[in-house]
Amino acid sequence: MENPTTHILVVDDDTRLRLLLQRFLRDNGMFVSTAKNAADAREMLQNYKFDLLIVDIMMPDETGLEFLTTFRQESNLPVILLTAMGETEDRIAGLETGADDYLPKPFEPKELVLRIKNILKRTPVEKAVAEQKLNLGLCCFDMQKKELLTKQGQIIHITPVEQALLNVLSQKSGQIFSREKLAELLGAGQSPRSIDVQITRLRKKIEKDSKNPRYLQTVRGKGYMLLPE
Repeated sequence: MENPTTHILVVDDDTRLRLLLQRFLRDNGMFVSTAKNAADAREMLQNYKFDLLIVDIMMPDETGLEFLTTFRQESNLPVILLTAMGETEDRIAGLETGADDYLPKPFEPKELVLRIKNILKRTPVEKAVAEQKLNLGLCCFDMQKKELLTKQGQIIHITPVEQALLNVLSQKSGQIFSREKLAELLGAGQSPRSIDVQITRLRKKIEKDSKNPRYLQTVRGKGYMLLPE
């Protein structure tokens, strides 16, 4: 199973393909968000952190190559390009623009998963992220190892879903996430109601007083946010 904290952004104007990829990659243990065009992708990138992008070349208004050209001016995140065209010229153009890999349609989804894993294996972890730990009072969350620890360094047991939830909230600490958005990001059958349950369980492990949370806060009518020290 792939690292449950791997977050993939799929950018494709084909709704059916977006949903199929989202379902398949989630079944392989990844977080998956989707965008229907380059503009939506930029909005997602402003609000969330991703480990890898899958971008279709043939999109209306702004092509995948045009998006990648501007994206490479500000980010080195891995990018896999998808296209219905299989000509050598298109593949070369994509790689020259800064793509890490290229996959012509139609393709076998299992091959896409293998390519994602191979790229992430050779992608270095950014030092700033690797060293970052969020102080949560009596404990802390190691953003590299995705572990909840006591101040003495002992691991506090959390379930895979709790780990995934903490990871999403910690990537944008101080930002409000709706219950619906958290359920979408976690996938795997999660619902707004189940998010409430997971939040309650996490508070019992993080907060000194889980009924009056200091770090994992509820914003009435909007959702949840993580406020580390």
